[in-house]
Amino acid sequence: MVKINEEFFEDVVVEHLVEELGYEHLYGPDVERTDDRYRDVFLPRVLPDALQRINPALPRVAVEEAVRRLNDIDAGSLEQQNEIFNGYLQNGVEVHFFDGREDRDDIVYLLDYSNPDNNDFHVVNQWTFVEHSEKRPDVIVFVNGMPLVLFELKSPSREETDASEAYLQLRNYMKHVPSLFVPNVFCVMSDMSETRVGTITADEDRYVAWKSADGDYSQTRAAGWSTMLDGMLRKDRLLDLVKNFVCFNNNAGGSVKILSAYHQYFAVKKAVARAREAIEGDGKIGVFWHTQGSGKSLSMVFFAHLLQDALDSPTIVVITDRNDLDDQLFGQFSRCASFLRQTAVQAESRRHLKELLVGREANGIIFTTMQKFMDGDEPLCDRSNVVVMVDEAHRGQYGLTEKIDAEGNISIGAARIVRKALPNASYIGFTGTPISTQDRSTREIFGDYIDVYDMTQAVEDNATRPVYYESRVVALKLDPETLGTLDAIYSEFANEADEVTLAKSKRDLGGMDAIFGAPETIDALCEDIIDHYENNRADVLAGKALVVAYSRTIAMKIYERMMELRPDWTDKLGVVMTMGNQDPEEWFSVCGGATHKKEMERKFKDENDPLKIAIVVDMWLTGFDVPSLATMYVFKPMKGHNLMQAIARVNRVCRGKEGGLVVDYIGIARALKQAMRDYTNRDQRNYGDMDVSATAYPRFLEKLDVCRDLLYGFNYEEMVFSGSKAQLAEAISEGTNWLLEPDRHEDREEFLKQCQLMNQALSLCKSLVSEKDQHEAAYMSVLRVQVLRLTGRKSSSGRGMTYKEFNQKVSAILEQAVHAEGVIDLFEEDSVEISLFDEAFLEELSHMKQRNIAVESLKRLIKEQVKAYQKTSVVKAAKFSEMLQSTLNAYLNGMLTNAQVIEELVKMAKEMMQDRSEAEALGLTDEEMAFYDAITKPQAVKDFYDNDQLVAITRELTEAMRSSATIDWQRKENARAGMRRAIKRLLRKYKYPPEGVDDAMETVMAQCELWADTKIYE
Repeated sequence: MVKINEEFFEDVVVEHLVEELGYEHLYGPDVERTDDRYRDVFLPRVLPDALQRINPALPRVAVEEAVRRLNDIDAGSLEQQNEIFNGYLQNGVEVHFFDGREDRDDIVYLLDYSNPDNNDFHVVNQWTFVEHSEKRPDVIVFVNGMPLVLFELKSPSREETDASEAYLQLRNYMKHVPSLFVPNVFCVMSDMSETRVGTITADEDRYVAWKSADGDYSQTRAAGWSTMLDGMLRKDRLLDLVKNFVCFNNNAGGSVKILSAYHQYFAVKKAVARAREAIEGDGKIGVFWHTQGSGKSLSMVFFAHLLQDALDSPTIVVITDRNDLDDQLFGQFSRCASFLRQTAVQAESRRHLKELLVGREANGIIFTTMQKFMDGDEPLCDRSNVVVMVDEAHRGQYGLTEKIDAEGNISIGAARIVRKALPNASYIGFTGTPISTQDRSTREIFGDYIDVYDMTQAVEDNATRPVYYESRVVALKLDPETLGTLDAIYSEFANEADEVTLAKSKRDLGGMDAIFGAPETIDALCEDIIDHYENNRADVLAGKALVVAYSRTIAMKIYERMMELRPDWTDKLGVVMTMGNQDPEEWFSVCGGATHKKEMERKFKDENDPLKIAIVVDMWLTGFDVPSLATMYVFKPMKGHNLMQAIARVNRVCRGKEGGLVVDYIGIARALKQAMRDYTNRDQRNYGDMDVSATAYPRFLEKLDVCRDLLYGFNYEEMVFSGSKAQLAEAISEGTNWLLEPDRHEDREEFLKQCQLMNQALSLCKSLVSEKDQHEAAYMSVLRVQVLRLTGRKSSSGRGMTYKEFNQKVSAILEQAVHAEGVIDLFEEDSVEISLFDEAFLEELSHMKQRNIAVESLKRLIKEQVKAYQKTSVVKAAKFSEMLQSTLNAYLNGMLTNAQVIEELVKMAKEMMQDRSEAEALGLTDEEMAFYDAITKPQAVKDFYDNDQLVAITRELTEAMRSSATIDWQRKENARAGMRRAIKRLLRKYKYPPEGVDDAMETVMAQCELWADTKIYE
């Protein structure tokens, strides 16, 4: 029978790469190494031979110089070294050499991008590498002898391991063997059911699934490990990714390495193919619609990079419709300048724009705003190798036709003006929102959609999080007549279809400033925002929130009133908006200038900075990314793409974020539904009603009822709702104990799952939930955390529960129960640690009233100690593992009561303590004690030697292993045999093993193998 374990999965991956993708397989331990210390990063001899083949015109000395430079990258951090190597992969290595006649400079290319079969592709499993310690990754893909892709795999059949474990292992490798990651392009972590890829700088939530092998998005739900292999590691595909879809985002805070997501890769490839056709045809490349938050700016960078080769160095003009958007997108291109191989330039005026265009025949990335095209009507450039990339290409703002309003004013479509200025250019539109079905002009300019990546797909791929909506209009206490007027005007505004209606609605809404800015309205608004934030959103992620104000004047009124209500919020609250020459002088001390705005941006993006709430008007509503931002309070009418762009500020991915919440104080529900009109059918179906009262709240109530049913039989209500802290603490202990009954295994697992789903819904709709239900849900949440912690299981964050996290959950209950008395912790200190070797703790557990909690606590601690022994001591690992399993089997089979199993487990813990004491008494280290145990395992051995002799044998054996162990000796038969002979020679002088106990040698050898396999080399 085949064992479905990690080794099985490793074999499956290797077989797929060999059989399906044509790689050559090498088994690591069989590869003859050039460095007997196992410090060679590259496959021996493969790299120089491949480089010579790829660069046939260069002499061997040039190749040798390139290899030397690859081995000698020692500048700065691992990230910096990796960036240098990535540059070598993409652009080649500049070398200086003497060719026999003269000194020369040239470039040695590391990969043959034009002919994939001219490269060597190897898949190697169990490749040992030693640096700060010895590590052996599961699978590495070498191209031309360079380790470009590293896999960390976990067993598909073990519940306690998953892809998150693989991530932690990868981070561990980067610390212990960093040199192996200098050439790395990306890493893969997989447990067969979940496969994700990421770069060396990526956090775990930035490791993403590659869900398509060929650009078809229809089967992404069924995508698995083989989809990733076929989609990324086909030979030509891997080379394409290395060359065109990996870049570094450089800023003052450091470099972030970016790998294209699958939707970006396939969309950009389609866009470049369309660009080739358009430049020879009508100039309409098309519209690139990828929903907000899914990486549109980076897709534009990848497109610009790939276009340079595809169209033979075109000039690229990037147009935005606002200065702040121009700065944001320009910043993204500037941070990727090395990848683009040129520095983007911002046009300062129409004249400057013309100089930038006319002064070149090719190349160049020029940024400009739409306004600069409006400042004149003469042609700027008539070349055909100009590609215009328009950001946020939606609605009719880029129209081709003239329009005359009711007052006789003539307006000319912006697109017509741009076309006149750049008559032979080709055009591509990028947008995060769909083009309106009534908007013919946008299609006339750009053409049809190139690629659509909608909200549903982005959320499914975890590229974005869903956005939810909560109405708080009634909290403002506006009179019915005012509400009716507002609703009528806003309805017309949201449904505007032409410029005349839009102008009228703007005038009408302008008259609302007095209503929105009235002291009683501002007062009600600020009190409700503060109440809602403090009680429902302050503890969500980093507690970051935006308040979107109707106007600049009202923004300042909101700030001033909130500071009156919360005078200690000096560092917590800020205003970000433009300043005018006529603004009151006192505004400047709050809003500052350009430097102040940059500092505010830095502080708001820092999760640990005290700035938590920012009041804005227009700034930060587009192109501003703060992953931890989870809440937006809206007090401003918005519609269409402007509304969708604004609320997308809260849809960025962040660990622990269930979704973004938009809190509405002005009635945007109708506008939200209108804005969804042009989205895909499945987006309309999934996000047509984002109201938490209709989505998250019913889900919370449903899951709360399910959790109640799963606790049926345990009567907790009286204790939980008594108002007594002592009874509440007792309810926690008793409830945890009840759930841990062995015969409740299935119900317990379902409770853990359903309680987590309940918590996810609660995080979005907490303000709608009654205090009683919040209290009960918080109690259930503590039970869940207790069970996870006691059983050593993982939380949703991918790691075990700490006492601090547990205390935070307990605090959530106590905040509901005892507002006046403050909050107490269940334990005296957050840093309390429980130890298996603490006699007082063992005594406490053995007399604990909650017997199941005692069993789980002891079981978890003993398992952890056995796990530690498995890395250090063959004898202790086997002894205590067998004892534990035997005891637990008897317990689960009903042969032992929980009182009896506690007694057995405590006895086992005390025996472990006794073993530790014995090592101290003998004067041996833990490492030496492991060899002592191996030597003395047969009882007969102690009859032949006194203790001093046994200690002497132990120390000599330990020292011999330290000084002469060969790495991988247990895997190579010749090295293994040599080590056996050396050990036997050493022991023979002590006449070990004694006659009649020949099996003693096998135990000693097993301990030596374990030591050699896990010893950390300095």
